[in-house]
Amino acid sequence: MARERSPASWLHSQTSVTRRMPACRRITLLLPLWLLHFSSVYSDITDGNAEHLKREHSLIKPYQGVGTSPSSQWDFSGSTLITSQYVRLTPDERSKQGSVWNTVPCYLKDWEMHVQFKIHGSGKKNLHGDGFAIWYTKERLHHGPVFGNQDHFVGLAIFVDTFHNDLQGTDRSFPYISAMVNNGSLPYDHGKDGRSTELGGCSVEVRNQDHDTYLAIRYSKGRLTIMVDVDDRNDWKECIDFGGVRLPTGYYFGASAATGDLSDNHDIISMKMYQLMVEHTPEEDNQDWTKIEPSVSLLKSPKDNIDDPTGNFRSTPLTGWKVFLLLLCALLGIVVCAVVGAVVFQKRQERNKRFY
Repeated sequence: MARERSPASWLHSQTSVTRRMPACRRITLLLPLWLLHFSSVYSDITDGNAEHLKREHSLIKPYQGVGTSPSSQWDFSGSTLITSQYVRLTPDERSKQGSVWNTVPCYLKDWEMHVQFKIHGSGKKNLHGDGFAIWYTKERLHHGPVFGNQDHFVGLAIFVDTFHNDLQGTDRSFPYISAMVNNGSLPYDHGKDGRSTELGGCSVEVRNQDHDTYLAIRYSKGRLTIMVDVDDRNDWKECIDFGGVRLPTGYYFGASAATGDLSDNHDIISMKMYQLMVEHTPEEDNQDWTKIEPSVSLLKSPKDNIDDPTGNFRSTPLTGWKVFLLLLCALLGIVVCAVVGAVVFQKRQERNKRFY
């Protein structure tokens, strides 16, 4: 089932259930939602009609642009098999690695990638692996130990990990989706399932589904948002939303997968890249975006997270919008307290008058 749908509808779907309510109650229910998401999501959302499919960065059936010819826009390597219906990165066999990579560097400052995929195999519970990854990196077509790609990569990786390596970490279930930004200095720790370097993640049941499964990766104005649609409800759910992310232009998109002693079929059905029409300041427009080093503004470094049993470090510096919202919430709280106090005082005055 093909779709051309923006994760912008995720926010719209949250408000649709309130449209039949009375106006005053609707406003009361929606105010907290808008306050929570205005700075982090809605301010960066571009109208779906303004998004443009970039075919040079998209992998779409029947995959005519995939191959080794000079005119090809996608390369593949390893165990990857190209059919008319899917790009199979690995078969359900042990010790396989496969990848597919865009040959055209991406110079978009704001973009959104929709990935339709399928993970399936004969392995029963906890007897399948290892997973696949979506990449936006400086280099491409380098086999390695990180889901079929090289370690110490430079750029962004989204991991769909189907095997739980860290037996001591019982606070999360697998399959598990996580994100990592790297400047080449950090290794990916398979033994800990990448906990020490992840920006965040979520558990999502994506394996052996009999319907379409989707992943959306949005990068806009320094904010990385990852959403999933895996329940066949035509509805996006937020998995990761992280600010302070800096990614350069001129990197390559790709996908890779690997199997070890356990295996699965890892299929990419499509990868659709959309340009987001977002305004930038003159300073941002004049900056050389190809020279930016991949980084994340954190209150603590990834190294500080190694012994964190939750594996999360979601704190980001307070932005102008966050400060504004905090002040607005505080002001609203003061106003509410003042109104309630005035009403209580007035009722007490009226009650006292009746005793005289």
